[in-house]
Amino acid sequence: MYRTFRVRPVAAFTMVVALSSCADSPWSSTGQEVTRADFGDEKIITDFTLGPPGAKPGVCYGKDVTPATIEHVVEHKLIEEAKIAPNGNILAPATYETVTESRIVEDREAIYFETPCPPRWTPDFIASVQRALAARGLYSGATDGELNEGTRSAIRTFQKSKGLNSTILSTESARLLGLVEIDLG
Repeated sequence: MYRTFRVRPVAAFTMVVALSSCADSPWSSTGQEVTRADFGDEKIITDFTLGPPGAKPGVCYGKDVTPATIEHVVEHKLIEEAKIAPNGNILAPATYETVTESRIVEDREAIYFETPCPPRWTPDFIASVQRALAARGLYSGATDGELNEGTRSAIRTFQKSKGLNSTILSTESARLLGLVEIDLG
């Protein structure tokens, strides 16, 4: 079971797969250097002050955004009724106007979950992720140690069946794949 934190609202994100500094300053209010690895629209946050409420120091969190659920309703409104002759023949058909309305059923939502910290995301670790996913029939690409679209897609497929729809590997999924140590404490 995943431990997720949900927070609203959410700002837009850039699409960069790299380590970069957070905010305007590379230093947090605690004086420690802040880094964030970006996985497309999803983020790995390494400074607990930028994580979810109750974030633990020294723990990295994945940040993903679930899209809003939008309902589109199409309605045909009667503008003018049909004109019918006394003998039952239609003189003029009814006139309708098509009105489409979109409304948000569920807002966008930020989801936080624990993830292995960026120093662990070496080419060797990523290759291990690729091998573990390939062994489960979820990844068919090259074991090249690159966090490419195929690898991210396989991570999402693996995690989706466990209730987490993200391309960032959660710590729980890494444990299930046998890639990180199990916390016995």
